Order: sequence, then C-alpha cells, then structure tokens
Amino acid sequence: MYRIIEKEETIRITPDLLKEEFSEVVKKLARTNFEGTMDGERNLMIYIMNVEPVGEGKIVHGDGAIYQKIRFRALAFQPLMYELVEGHVVEITRFGAFIRFGPLDGLIHISQIMDDHIDVDLNNQRLIGKESKRDLKQGDWVRARIVSMSINQKSPRESRIGLTMRQGGLGKFEWLDEDYNKRHAPREEEPEKKKKKK
Repeated sequence: MYRIIEKEETIRITPDLLKEEFSEVVKKLARTNFEGTMDGERNLMIYIMNVEPVGEGKIVHGDGAIYQKIRFRALAFQPLMYELVEGHVVEITRFGAFIRFGPLDGLIHISQIMDDHIDVDLNNQRLIGKESKRDLKQGDWVRARIVSMSINQKSPRESRIGLTMRQGGLGKFEWLDEDYNKRHAPREEEPEKKKKKK
C-alpha cells in the first residue's frame, strides 16, 4: 500500500558541497541517500519531499564533513500480508509468473494461477490452462493477493513475495470480465414455461 510517512534522519555533507546552496544540497543528499531504500518498518521510500534541516549540523573531529539532522516526508510503498495487488506480468518461467505491482515484483507459483492443469509454453512466454484454455502471458494485467513475504531490507528489489490468484475475484482481468458476464447474462426461459404462456 502507498502512503506518506514522515522521517528524521542524518545526512553527511562533505566540504566540497558547501559551495552550493545549502537547501539544495540537503534535498539532493536526502534523495540520493533515502530514495529506493527501506526503513525498519518495511516502508520502501520511493520519493522524498519537503526536506528541511533540523537544528545545526555537527562536525566530528578528524572528519571535515557536516552531519546534519533532517526531517522529510516520503511517498512510501509497504507490502502487507493478504493485501490485494494489481500489476502486470513481467516474466513467465517454467515454475510460474512474475508480477510487477508498484515498485516490487512477486511470484505467482504455477499451482496458484488457476484451478486447472497448466501447460508451460516458454517459446511464446505463455501459461495455458489445459481444460479452460485460458492463458497468461507477458504484459497481462492481473489482480492477486500477497500470501507470503520475505523482505530484503538492504536490497528491496530482491525481496521474495509470493502471490495467489486462486481465490474469488482474483486473476487476469479478462478472466474476471468473462466470469462476471457469465454470472450476469440474461437467462433464457425454460421450454416448459414458454409452452404454459401460450
């Protein structure tokens, strides 16, 4: 889920940067140091904004840099267990499909795609249901649920996130539309009722 968070951190400003406008240096260093990183609460910080220094910076003996405390707001993404996510298929493998949702990728194992035996067609980058003939390929938009997470805080893009599409309301959007249309299609009258009307 996306949200705005407030953080206080410390940045290191080297002497060569002191020639530039201080507020611009602080913004640039905040973005360089924190965008794309994950904090201790599993918030992946995507965009840093409203950066302001807090108090005066400190100089450490033997280090010519200034250590400046800053406060900022960040647009953050935090994956949550059992959250519904929407994304597109970025890769098909023999064991499933990788889905990109927000800034992260998750794996839908082949057993979690549909209630059907699945044939793998790696040449055409497709997974095909044996009976239903429904296929999943690169670029398809899907809705899935997060069912397992192992977050790598040092390198968030290497996190392992497991997804499923085997619950009601989940799957490729085309499948969801087909299912909806089947459930809500006008029903034909039974032949017996037609005879009674005559």
